Amino acid sequence: MQNPRLASRYAKSLIDIAQEQNNLDATLNDVKLLDAISKESRDFTNMLRSPIIKADKKQDILNAVMGNRLSPLTNAFIKLLVTKGRETNLPEIANAFIQQYKELKNIKTVKLTTATPMSDNVKNAILDKITLSLANSAVELKEAIDPSLIGGFVLEMDDKLFDASIRRDLNDVKSQFMKNIYVSDIR
Repeated sequence: MQNPRLASRYAKSLIDIAQEQNNLDATLNDVKLLDAISKESRDFTNMLRSPIIKADKKQDILNAVMGNRLSPLTNAFIKLLVTKGRETNLPEIANAFIQQYKELKNIKTVKLTTATPMSDNVKNAILDKITLSLANSAVELKEAIDPSLIGGFVLEMDDKLFDASIRRDLNDVKSQFMKNIYVSDIR
């Protein structure tokens, strides 16, 4: 069961402690690892959410999966979650931590969708334009490929969408033909 308020509070606490210990970047890497494992392995997430598996067994499984790849701070945090019975929220907490880290460091995530893979020159040119428009912000570029765009690109950032695709142009032309502005609507 998702609980965004709880996830946000635990993530904020972990960020605060990591900042106090000057361990924020290492903690971010640990949380990204946990997030990746949660997204890749449905069995791992189901194990965390299972009411049948006891807390000590979950802790043993987490220790076996993570080994010594996590920092002591992250290990202690996970142990706290398991002790408090909040391990079911670990994927949401990891996601909230990453979002709060990006807000703290003023990192904007931009999703660029194209019909075919882009060359590095085109990608860098677009990234430079975005960086210029976002003063004092770092930009994280996520790429996606959608052949239905036919050509051009779609750029998404925060709640803004810039659609410069051929699919949109063709849809605009289609709607203009469907609504012929040269024929009056007589009723």
